[in-house]
Amino acid sequence: QVQLVESGGGLVQPGGSLRLSCAASGSISSSNDMGWYRQAPGKERELVARITSGGSIDYADSVKGRFTISRDNAKNTVYLQMNSLKPEDTAVYLCKYTNYVVRYFEIWGQGTLVTVSS
Repeated sequence: QVQLVESGGGLVQPGGSLRLSCAASGSISSSNDMGWYRQAPGKERELVARITSGGSIDYADSVKGRFTISRDNAKNTVYLQMNSLKPEDTAVYLCKYTNYVVRYFEIWGQGTLVTVSS
């Protein structure tokens, strides 16, 4: 079993920065992805960024150049540094762990709200 604990959301002005963290605990496998998704009111959940245990990274086009995902494998923690935030970045940000060893499964965090507003 894997558990995720997210932190770092909040209210920020346009142009500001926030850093999200997601710590995984439990049966962490050697082959996994960790990523951030977001869901704004009335919209579908979308990928923001994900990183594999080997360090491969994908970003949504809307955040390229502004957001940076990283991970500390020793701490089983993934980070999302968000710079130059825009009002359209307002959403609940959810961490996802995807396991590929032995069996495939996905675990979602509870979500953390990011509000970009003046």
